[in-house]
Amino acid sequence: MNGKKALIIGVTGIGGNNIAHELLQDGWEVYGLSRKPGIIIPGVHHVYGDVLDPASVSAAISGLGATHLFFTTWSRQDTEAENIKVNGAMLQNTLDALAISKSLEHAVLITGLKHYLGPFEAYASSPAETPFKESQGRLPIENFYYTQEDILFKAAAEQGFTWSVHRPHTMIGWALGNAMNMGVTLAVYASICKELGTPFIFPGSKEQYNGVTDVTDARILARHAVWSATDPNGRNEAFNTVNGDVFRWRQLWRLLADYFGVVDPGYPAETSPLEPRMGNANEIWEKIVAKYDLKPYKASEIASWWHTDADLGRQVETFADMGKSRKAGFKDVQVTPDSFTDLFDRLRNEKIIP
Repeated sequence: MNGKKALIIGVTGIGGNNIAHELLQDGWEVYGLSRKPGIIIPGVHHVYGDVLDPASVSAAISGLGATHLFFTTWSRQDTEAENIKVNGAMLQNTLDALAISKSLEHAVLITGLKHYLGPFEAYASSPAETPFKESQGRLPIENFYYTQEDILFKAAAEQGFTWSVHRPHTMIGWALGNAMNMGVTLAVYASICKELGTPFIFPGSKEQYNGVTDVTDARILARHAVWSATDPNGRNEAFNTVNGDVFRWRQLWRLLADYFGVVDPGYPAETSPLEPRMGNANEIWEKIVAKYDLKPYKASEIASWWHTDADLGRQVETFADMGKSRKAGFKDVQVTPDSFTDLFDRLRNEKIIP
């Protein structure tokens, strides 16, 4: 052990899971908070509590003596006002509980590019200019990311710890049952197309299909978050966290189709979102699971049609600049097609997809 003790809120999610593995490889003692027993990550000390319940989260974490916090979770609500109330409380309750032991040295907050795009209810209506840069000001609209930042900044000033904020784009990586995992969603979709002999139709907008974009491999997020938590150049700074390359979906879609052996028919006559087309996905997936002896997940448990539709349905260009991180010393780059194929290979090896 290196003497550092990490607490990950949302340890079973795509960000938290990968951060946990990165920390364990580096010799950290790692605690992971989730609401109830479920996925177990070898090497992680799992503790259970509800960050929306101050007494529950305090009982779970106040005595751990955590030196570093990685806050990676969020809860989607019907309105942004509710997002602000709920997600703000989750972070505030966590920081209040950790204040009891006075051991916290640094807190990492994971948010996202909705910092520049706006919340779902006003998504990309008046976005910042691309490439998104950390120096750009906040949009003049309510956003729970801004509320969380303000809570973090205030607690850091009062309690004497340092902080860093990470703004990833669409997350690609290993995690099951995560609401925001496009990689697994596309793997399930492509596998269904393969089984039914139907074309692998791009579900999003023409602007996303043709425009320049990027994504975030969960492994590079993990490395970036651990770097910012330990390197002096990462203290009290916000960072975009993306792979460091750019692509067009029309190019990548062909590669994904080739991987699964399905037909890419080119851009459809009209936008063709997944959610209305995947109404019977659970029934189809049950047959695929039985045929190929896969692990018995429902499609709805591992695929998130609505979130992939939201990402690919945007009608604005979306990509972020990594120059600030490069100047500060974090120089890692992830090749995007490998992000997808590495994930697909693991899904096959783990018997999640055929």
